[in-house]
Amino acid sequence: MSPLLSVQSQTGSSSNQVIGSGTLAHKGNFLSAFTAGKKRKKPWIVDSGASDHMTGDATIFDTYSSCPNNLTVRIADGSLSKVAGTGSVVLSRDLTLNFVLLVPNLDCNLLSISKLTKEKRCITNFSSTHYEFQDLDSGKTIGNAEECSGLYILKERHDPQEQPQMTVGEFLAQEGIVHLSSCVDTPQQNGIAKRKNRHLLEVARSLMFSMNVPKLFWGQAVLTAAYLINRMPSRVLKFQTPCQTLLKSFPTTRLISTVPPKIFGCSVFVHINQQHRSKLDPRSLKCIFLGYSSNQKGYKCYSPVTRKFYNSMDVTFFETQPYYPKNDIQGENSTQEYQFWDLESFSESPITTENHIPPESFNQPESIVDLWDKEHIQEETEERALSQQTHEAEPGPNPSKLPGNNAPDGTVDSELENDILNMPIAWRKGVRSCTQHPIGNFISYDKLSPTFRAFTSSITDIQVPQNIQEAFKYPKWKAAVDEEVRALEKNGTWEITDLPRGKKPVGCKWIFTVKYKADGNVDRYKARLVAKGFTQSYGIDYQETFAPVAKLNTVRVLLSLAANLDWSLHQLDVKNAFLNGDLEEEVYMDIPAGLETTSNFNKVCRLRKSLYGLKQSPRAWFERFTKVVKGYGFVQCQSDHTLFVKHFPEGKLAIIIVYVDDIILTGDHEEKIDLLKKLLTKEFEIKDLGNLKYFLGMEIARSKKGIAVSQCKYVLDLLNETGMLGCKPAETPMDTTVKLEESDGSAPVDKGRYQRLVGKLIYLSHTRPDIGFSVSVVSQFMNNPTEKHMTVVIRILRYLKMTPGKGLFFQRTTKKEIEIFSDADWAGSVTDRRSTSGYCSFVWGNLVTWRSKKQSVVARSSAEAEFRAMAQGICEGIWLNRLLEELRVPLKHPMVLYCDNQATISIAKNPVHHDRTKHVEIDRHFIKEKIEEGVFKVSYTPTNCQTADILTKALARVNFEDLIEKLGMINIYNAA
Repeated sequence: MSPLLSVQSQTGSSSNQVIGSGTLAHKGNFLSAFTAGKKRKKPWIVDSGASDHMTGDATIFDTYSSCPNNLTVRIADGSLSKVAGTGSVVLSRDLTLNFVLLVPNLDCNLLSISKLTKEKRCITNFSSTHYEFQDLDSGKTIGNAEECSGLYILKERHDPQEQPQMTVGEFLAQEGIVHLSSCVDTPQQNGIAKRKNRHLLEVARSLMFSMNVPKLFWGQAVLTAAYLINRMPSRVLKFQTPCQTLLKSFPTTRLISTVPPKIFGCSVFVHINQQHRSKLDPRSLKCIFLGYSSNQKGYKCYSPVTRKFYNSMDVTFFETQPYYPKNDIQGENSTQEYQFWDLESFSESPITTENHIPPESFNQPESIVDLWDKEHIQEETEERALSQQTHEAEPGPNPSKLPGNNAPDGTVDSELENDILNMPIAWRKGVRSCTQHPIGNFISYDKLSPTFRAFTSSITDIQVPQNIQEAFKYPKWKAAVDEEVRALEKNGTWEITDLPRGKKPVGCKWIFTVKYKADGNVDRYKARLVAKGFTQSYGIDYQETFAPVAKLNTVRVLLSLAANLDWSLHQLDVKNAFLNGDLEEEVYMDIPAGLETTSNFNKVCRLRKSLYGLKQSPRAWFERFTKVVKGYGFVQCQSDHTLFVKHFPEGKLAIIIVYVDDIILTGDHEEKIDLLKKLLTKEFEIKDLGNLKYFLGMEIARSKKGIAVSQCKYVLDLLNETGMLGCKPAETPMDTTVKLEESDGSAPVDKGRYQRLVGKLIYLSHTRPDIGFSVSVVSQFMNNPTEKHMTVVIRILRYLKMTPGKGLFFQRTTKKEIEIFSDADWAGSVTDRRSTSGYCSFVWGNLVTWRSKKQSVVARSSAEAEFRAMAQGICEGIWLNRLLEELRVPLKHPMVLYCDNQATISIAKNPVHHDRTKHVEIDRHFIKEKIEEGVFKVSYTPTNCQTADILTKALARVNFEDLIEKLGMINIYNAA
């Protein structure tokens, strides 16, 4: 049989077990395609008749698994050949074949077109000479073939980095070498290398500090440090240099060149050869000395003017004169340093054609703003740093006013000015400050879409007045006040009258805020008159006051479901919502500020309608809203009374959740949601804010990957309010060695300021579970705070400075269950030895609720502490289950509760009555009942995988960052 027929007989198609098939697409001279010897790999033939990829070469598999003996493939002549196994074959970096059949009797490699196009989502393009595979998503060509004797042969990519002939592990195994590596996060196992790295950096810092060399040249400083260390005597080497020791072993080596050492960073003049200058040109060029050449015997110099390196021995040194003079930050000119601001590329010196030096440390030149930030701002003196106890940023020199002759092209000034004016307010503050840690280094808007970037910039730029006097200075805010007054008068909110004898009026104040559209543009400037309801008396000015507001836990559950089920999210705002409620009690209020006239002097307002700030106003408004929504067919949920759901016959639903006058609409029935908007507009004065972007101080960004929720503006405002925008950041919110006590001997601090700070942090923790434990700790000392307690609060603010934009991320997952992690830190409080409980719950794979709380009683064992935490986690799971049932969302049962204490799990599962557990019998019976009913399943998880551990104790940085990742937190403002 001829070779062609031999091959054709082995590439037939069909199998009674539907394993694979293949036929040659064209009948050509097959010998011309396979002229290589046996050592050469066989090419891949593109086959339109093959149902699977097939090969007879077992050595080309990247992964491989054997198959049962009864699996066969039918070839062209009708006979059956056994399939030995399947696996994956890596053809190139972009093309990997999966489920390749190994047919030992097959003498060629077949590439199935149908299998490849389905698996890789690609299209194929045929021509008379070649064949091409193109990825549908990226449009990138992932493979191509050439026509050869009637067959399309896949072209091989000869890239040794993509397809190494042998991995390092295979080479070591072949040579009998045992490869030992250090454990993760265990630097002490590699102490010699770590200590040498520290040595290099210490020498490099000394070189740079002594001559005021900018950090831009850190790479050259490290290379110079290594050069000097290798040529300095060492006690370990018996006071010989490393180079001398090397020369003893390799006396003929020429890899070591030595030139007289010079002062790093000093001013030098490099001689310009005659062929590279004219008669009137200067004969030397002023440069900065940056070390020694690694491949030539010469000095390495750099000119900021020409942006070029020079290798030369013909150099004149001025070792006592630093190239960069000190004390530049307060306006003293440095005529060379500013020229770095337009560095974009580095070319080689035209002086000597052989002295080509690769710019090792200049692979990523820094931007204008970065260089100003790092070189001119962070050189703050120690005296100033000590005097600024609050770390407040002071104004620095304005970069836009620098001398124009400092830049060769004269365009740096205008470019720098435009860059600064176009930046968000947070960045502009960092640029103008003289702080060592500007906020611009820790927040970036590069990862945001243009619309969301505009939104975040707008909510940061606008200044909100604090009182009516400030508002009257700006026309837009004055117009907002007039609009609010007209709405109050139109609604008949009050009538001017004399104050009856025995009555006491309540005060009032103006509150200002900004409402935004979905695209980030300002919708309106809003002024609101608020009554000081805290002066009301129960039984006289009000009766019942309770009115529910939306639980943020419920909002997070809806966000998780919206990300998984692709629900839309809309936001509405009810204008003057409280004015829609009727006021039954007789309440009097002072004349609002700004509305005083001679006609209403010594008079008061008799309120006829409810007003913001009155104790009974929320209840009156919510009763009215509930009545209206129920009239539209919505059902009020019992798990959250502010949640209203309407199910439709086709299985769709619409959801309303209300927080005072802020409303969120979601669901999968867009027509009904649009209809609901129209109905609410007829009943109340409604503003449609579009897609959900900003809710209760939470910034919500949505993309194809999921929904991100953060409070970046809230954090920046908090840092600005406390003067911490320029503070040194911290990597964790709490030091692991700190144990707070009520009476620690330190001086007391302002109680009101401490309570306000902690209160703001408590609200921030609604999107920041990473500060949940630390905020829980500092909130235990509200009554008598001391300096040590305030130090921990400041540490939390320093951590927020490091990650101002970090928040929750809700992504689409395959999970449809509730998972809860519970943990406890036994006897962690040094004051009363009570334990701290912590739990966190995940709905459909996303974190929705968490809690860190000190237990109310002392636990006698770690199992008892864990048991109480487990009971709290189960209660949270029951509530989540009830909420999802009311929404009719499918849920996998039973719910899973993870615990890292085996004793606690045993007590929960087994009906053991013991003296050590009888005082927790209620919790034990409660947990046991839920397990027996199949509501919960308790599973063990190792301590290092216990996600709730972050809510029970202060952790070191590595463990802390690992658990943050498990919580699903990201930072879309990451400046890295």
